[in-house]
Amino acid sequence: MSLKHLPVFLASAAVAAMGVTGAFAQGASVANTTTPYSATAKPDCCTYKPPGVPGQNITGMKVFLWSGLKSHGEGQHDYPQLLSDFSKLLTEHGAVVEGGFHPPSADELSRADVVIVYKGDAGFMSREQHTTLTNYVKRGGGLVQFHDTLCGPDPADAATFFGGAKRHGETNFTLETAITYTMPNPSHPIVAGLDFTNLKITDEAFYKMTWAPANTLTPLLVNVIANTPAAQRGGGVGQAVPQMWAYEHTMPGGKPARAFSWMQGHIYENFENPIIQTALLRGIAWAGRKPVGQLADYTPPPPPTGRAGGGGGGATSPAQ
Repeated sequence: MSLKHLPVFLASAAVAAMGVTGAFAQGASVANTTTPYSATAKPDCCTYKPPGVPGQNITGMKVFLWSGLKSHGEGQHDYPQLLSDFSKLLTEHGAVVEGGFHPPSADELSRADVVIVYKGDAGFMSREQHTTLTNYVKRGGGLVQFHDTLCGPDPADAATFFGGAKRHGETNFTLETAITYTMPNPSHPIVAGLDFTNLKITDEAFYKMTWAPANTLTPLLVNVIANTPAAQRGGGVGQAVPQMWAYEHTMPGGKPARAFSWMQGHIYENFENPIIQTALLRGIAWAGRKPVGQLADYTPPPPPTGRAGGGGGGATSPAQ
């Protein structure tokens, strides 16, 4: 299904929590007080549920989408489009979504099972942003990153969050080229049963990576770096480099955490490929420590009869 033609179940799923844990699903109770929020509000203004979004599973896994402003040419690095498309896609698949063009705050992270990052050079963070993200991962929060999210000034540090990273300013890319994959771990639940070996796309691959310890990484898709002018300049031609992986680790003093990465996404339309999209939905659920099929195999509840309205409450799919 084309992302641009998905049913519009969600324009914006961000609802102020106002002290209620997990209340960023529209239709969830947004307050627990009888104090009106304005001079004209009724005394019981804040104790009932707002109208729900038809089809939204308000009990689903919580996802924060961290986006950035668009860069590059037409159809490339379209971070705002993913914020729009994936808010709909994930809602259709039973998740509860909020997000924006800013790093998630500690309050937003307190409600998130997983943070999806698709923006340029997310490794450039302030000390406060770094601390906030570190605390989230220490409590076991999941991370998902696409394409050049993992670029920044300190790849060793970024690799502790995502499992791998690359340095900003180096020639460590191919630019557009034909991408083919091998599958070193085809039975991993994120890629099991998906025919990536016969998939050919045009995108960009990265090399000169800084990796987390090998025992924390499970490579899922590997690409042999093509002989492009950029790869010649960077010295990457012919190297076999993981382009999708699963990462499990524990930060000092923290709980076990997971991250899932796919390094393509330079060409935006590749997010619509059904094989890739299934793997991404599985990877998001896996990173959030949910059953791997919870999003990819989600079956929405039947639409309500009579007048439209009310939030969906469909059950999640069983574990695979």
